[in-house]
Amino acid sequence: MALSVAGAALAQPVVIAHRGASGERPEHTLAAYKRAIEQGADFIEPDLVMTKDGVLVVRHENNIADTTDVADHPEFADRRTGKTIDGHEVVGWFTEDFTLAELKTLRARERLPQIRAANAGWLDERILTFDEALALVRATPRTVGIYPETKHPTYFASIGKPMETAVVTALARAGFAKASDPVFIQSFEVSNLQALRKMTKLRLVQLIDSDEAPYDQVAAGTGLTIADMVTPKGLRAIAGYADAVGPYKLLIEPRDAAGQAQRPTTLVADAHAAGLLVHSWTFRNENIFLPAGDRIGEDQAAHGNAAAEYARFLGYGVDGLFADFPGEAVKARDAFLAAKR
Repeated sequence: MALSVAGAALAQPVVIAHRGASGERPEHTLAAYKRAIEQGADFIEPDLVMTKDGVLVVRHENNIADTTDVADHPEFADRRTGKTIDGHEVVGWFTEDFTLAELKTLRARERLPQIRAANAGWLDERILTFDEALALVRATPRTVGIYPETKHPTYFASIGKPMETAVVTALARAGFAKASDPVFIQSFEVSNLQALRKMTKLRLVQLIDSDEAPYDQVAAGTGLTIADMVTPKGLRAIAGYADAVGPYKLLIEPRDAAGQAQRPTTLVADAHAAGLLVHSWTFRNENIFLPAGDRIGEDQAAHGNAAAEYARFLGYGVDGLFADFPGEAVKARDAFLAAKR
C-alpha cells in the first residue's frame, strides 16, 4: 500500500521516527524532527496532549516533570500536583494546567540522560505545538508524513478536552484529509479510534501494548485484553475501524527469561490476513533495549547490533518500524529492499 503526495511515493516498509530522532536529540523537539528528516525518515511521530487553553502540544506525556525544566521555574512550583491518569497515580506538572504561552517559557530536556548523555547538552529546545510539527513536514521539499498519537484521550475527554475534533481539524488545516495522504493517526485506546473513524478518511492505527489492556476498555468494563486483540478474531475486529496495528515488538518476537530472541509469533501473518498493516515499536540501538544476542559488550548505554534486529523484523514482513535512530532504520530498510531486487 503505497503512500504518496504529488506523485512522490514513500519507500516500503516505512520508517517512523519515534518522537523524532530521539536517540540523538531530546524527544519531540524541533531538533529531533529535523534530524529525522535529514536522515531520511518517512514519518515523524508527534505524541499529542492538550494545554489549559485547548491547544494540542507535542509531549510524550501530559506530565512534563521529566522532559522539561519546569522544576527550575519557581513561578510554577505550586502547579506540582498528583493526578490519576489511566488508573495510575502520577505526581508532577501537567500540560492541561498550563496555557500555551506558559509552556513556551519552558525548555525541553532529555528523558533518558543516563542512557543518552549527549542529548543532555541540548538545552534550548522549546515545546512544540502540533501545528508547528505539521508546518515542518509541509515545508520539507521531499515527502515526509506525520504520524500523531492521541495520548490519554479518555482522560482528556473526562476533563472537558476531547481530542478527536482538534486532531482532525489541525490535520485538515494543514492539507491532510484524504486517505492517500501520508498520515496515520494512532492510539492505544479503541473508542478513540472508533470515534475518529466516523470523522476522517485518514489511516488509523490500533496500538497494542504488551501488558496493559486499552484503558478505555478497562474503564468501560468490556474485559478486552491484549491476548484478545492479537488473535485472528481480534485482528479482524480491529480491521473494522483501523487500517493498521502497532504492536510492541515482543508480541512479534518474544524473548526468554535470559533476554534471548525467540521464534516469531504469527501476529504479522494474522494481521495481514485481516487486511491490516503492521508497524511495530520501538527499535533502539542501545544494548539495554536489544535482545541478548544482539548486544555488544557490557555497557548498557553502548550501541549493539541493532541492524540484526531490524533485519529479522523486516524478514518477518512488518510494514513499518518505529525507530529512535531513524537513520539506522533507513539503512537497514534500504539494504533489505536492495537484497530483494
